[in-house]
Amino acid sequence: MKVKDHNQFTDDELEQKFETYRLKPGMFSHEAHLRLAYIHIVKYGAKQAEINMVNQIKGYAEFLGVFDKFNKTVTIASVKTMHHFISKSNGNSFKELTSSYPELLNDFKGILKKHYSFNVFADKQAKLEFIQPDLLPFQSPLETNQNSQF
Repeated sequence: MKVKDHNQFTDDELEQKFETYRLKPGMFSHEAHLRLAYIHIVKYGAKQAEINMVNQIKGYAEFLGVFDKFNKTVTIASVKTMHHFISKSNGNSFKELTSSYPELLNDFKGILKKHYSFNVFADKQAKLEFIQPDLLPFQSPLETNQNSQF
């Protein structure tokens, strides 16, 4: 059986394949990126998930020789965003979370535009270091509520 996307793996298998650089590059989609953030937040907590995701995505990009693809701000913002939506969700899986909040998959750039006044995806400084939002700060789950406008 030829595996075509990350959904063919269990959470543990996906985490293992990515951590050991055995995930095929074409499988590392936006959805896979968010799923890995979800897995790490649930297993290790948000702070450790940020560290894990930065180290693993940067390492994966370097392993593939695509040094310009890694963006530290987007990576950390992705974990913070996922943590926010996980804290609002009643679901017990990544699929349930993205079903409840389809904007995570369909308009992630729009979510980040609420936080940043500039194109964080293209900014050279954002690629190298985490830049705090200049429009709307990321809130910790303790500060959020069901009606918050993340």
